[in-house]
Amino acid sequence: MCGIVGIAGKSAVNQHLYDALTVLQHRGQDAAGIVTSHNGRLYLRKENGMVRDVFHTRHMMRLIGNYGIGHVRYPTAGSSSSAEAQPFYVNSPYGITLAHNGNLTNAHEIARDLFRTDLRHINTDSDSEVLLNVFAHELQEQGKLNPTEDDIFAAVAAVHHRCRGAYAVVAMITGYGIVGFRDPNGIRPIIFGERDTPAGKEYIVASESVAITSLGFRIVRDIAPGEAVFINTEGQLFTRQCADNPSYSPCIFEHVYFARPDSIIDNISVYKARLRMGERLAQKIMREWGEHDIDVVIPIPDTSRTSALELANHLNVKYREGFMKNRYIGRTFIMPGQGQRKKSVRQKLNPIGLEFQGKNVLLVDDSIVRGTTCREIIQMARDAGANKVYFASAAPAVKFPNVYGIDMPAKDELIAYGRTEDEVCTLIGADRLVYQDLDDLIAAAKEGNPDIEHFDCSVFNGEYVTGDIDDAYLDALQASRSDAAKKRKDNVEIGESTIVDLSNGDD
Repeated sequence: MCGIVGIAGKSAVNQHLYDALTVLQHRGQDAAGIVTSHNGRLYLRKENGMVRDVFHTRHMMRLIGNYGIGHVRYPTAGSSSSAEAQPFYVNSPYGITLAHNGNLTNAHEIARDLFRTDLRHINTDSDSEVLLNVFAHELQEQGKLNPTEDDIFAAVAAVHHRCRGAYAVVAMITGYGIVGFRDPNGIRPIIFGERDTPAGKEYIVASESVAITSLGFRIVRDIAPGEAVFINTEGQLFTRQCADNPSYSPCIFEHVYFARPDSIIDNISVYKARLRMGERLAQKIMREWGEHDIDVVIPIPDTSRTSALELANHLNVKYREGFMKNRYIGRTFIMPGQGQRKKSVRQKLNPIGLEFQGKNVLLVDDSIVRGTTCREIIQMARDAGANKVYFASAAPAVKFPNVYGIDMPAKDELIAYGRTEDEVCTLIGADRLVYQDLDDLIAAAKEGNPDIEHFDCSVFNGEYVTGDIDDAYLDALQASRSDAAKKRKDNVEIGESTIVDLSNGDD
């Protein structure tokens, strides 16, 4: 999962891009990058690390220009190489930079074709670089010295024909403007906004609405599946549907975990969707466990707080904060290795003993993926004196890998894969386990926008909306995504020589 932003301004945009990336930091903590354009020249800074660590004053001063795009990344395939930090750049045609959130499911096939047919070299393992080269090639095929909005939209339409999977994109065409577009299924989120200034109207395109409102822009709307928006250097906005048969199938896991609760995605309030998840989970508990003996509901911070609070209200049970979080530890779901994830849990959370001693505690989390975190937390609750420890997940059992841009592990590393609910309960050490039903999760999200008929729920039901995922693809994914595979890849990268990016500026 990644965060993207593009701003077409009337004055310097470097600080606005930095602020937007800081707001989107929850979407990726592995790397960050910004590129700006001024008088036909590009100014780039990108590196591994958090936004605050990548950009210092000397870097910000070099990022001049009124147009720019930015990116925060965590590695979809597990690599933390700085060579895959975004935005990416190609010089032909025009000089194009691109930042991408998602995953192309046919990236290897396209990369082969790009070399054999389009004579383009791909320098990294990133599908974002593949996507950039497809867009660049298709724009070059328009054959114009000065491309119009029609040429740009035609290039996006060609991208839709060649690329499969999930992609929300911001791209900057040097000297011409900024483009934002979304895959025909609308799997990954992207939204745009505007604001009036004395010099004229400014536009922003971003992964989440919170990046728009926090900078003082007004939300216009989400970019529709298959749609593209283009803001030229004169500040004119153009929009067009570029896909033949678009279908709204956004990723429901955005509402479960990834998005900030104060965001609105596809016209659905993430906060209210999580409230409804808690309400429906409480209804299931009352329906199946009416004589429960829960003394207190305690969330596992931060994502589950909203659902846990509403669950407690409907159960008429006390809600308490039982864990204090160290704000300086990253999200454990995003951490690249199983050992690092496990070690970080106790560094990240510390229990308040008084809330556990002698009580039957219901711990609530947004989901259970590997089970490592919840197993450690349940043991922490027992060590703090809990009498019984129950566990509730605001999402159904995660049984299948994600292929659309979330680095959910190989299926064999998913604790619910091939196991019953009772078996998972035993493995995590809980006295009882309650999962959200998938129908209830869908209803909780859909209530916010009834116009969305389908969500991508592939991690729960194994139904991949692009229709191109088979066992061979998942087996290949297994080989590349397992923790063992990632460790081998990191060892290879450590042994290789360092390549200096001359466009990246001095450290």
